[in-house]
Amino acid sequence: MTVRRMVDAGSAWAVMGNHEFNAIAWHTPDPDSPGEFLRPHAAEVGRKNRHQHAAFLTEVEATPALHTEVIDWFLTLPLWLDLPELRVVHACWHDGYMKELGAHLTPTQQLTRSLMVRASREGAMEFRTVEGLTKGLEIALPDGHMFYDKDGHPRHHVRIRWWDTRASSYRDLAVMPEDLRERLPDTPILPDPRTPCDNAKPVFFGHYWMTGAPALQSATTVCVDYSAARSGPLVAYRWYGEPQLDAGKFLSVG
Repeated sequence: MTVRRMVDAGSAWAVMGNHEFNAIAWHTPDPDSPGEFLRPHAAEVGRKNRHQHAAFLTEVEATPALHTEVIDWFLTLPLWLDLPELRVVHACWHDGYMKELGAHLTPTQQLTRSLMVRASREGAMEFRTVEGLTKGLEIALPDGHMFYDKDGHPRHHVRIRWWDTRASSYRDLAVMPEDLRERLPDTPILPDPRTPCDNAKPVFFGHYWMTGAPALQSATTVCVDYSAARSGPLVAYRWYGEPQLDAGKFLSVG
């Protein structure tokens, strides 16, 4: 609610992330499956979906009017911000996906309710692009490789460091525990799912649950997500308009 008040007052901007997208999909009836929702509630997949945003549901589910109001506000959030001197996205800045999706969004890069339906259909262009922007780029791991994520779920796909333009192999690009990453082959990921970033201005993003001392990802990219929702520090970057980022500009609380 603090962020919403700041945005509504014009003192902050915010973008949609995967949790907001999932919350909208959980709340939105599926027009093709009466009694079901875009993010299923039933059976084992429904239990997993509920667990992923249980904290949010605990706050709003008992008050349907509030729940609907918050979901409506989530839909006002743009998928990205391309401002004169900086860029903001939740998980991945991908020019290719933005060009594919842009014509279907509102003029201020927002999803519509009809677009939410297509963005929830695996295999659709809207699903692939929205997933990439809000959750990051994921690729299949080579045969014989898997790992368990932070919630204990087995994973045969892995997110990659889209910002690392110098790297090309599974071993260098995978976002996964270090001991497992070292076991991956040092061979190129082909085809490369990334769109080369032009580095014309800084890109600020979150999502990746970084650890350790806050650090730049490159001279023009920085992740400020250090797991504040799970006892990690709340991290920010104090930007003064510099085109090349400065590792001394981080602020951290907690």
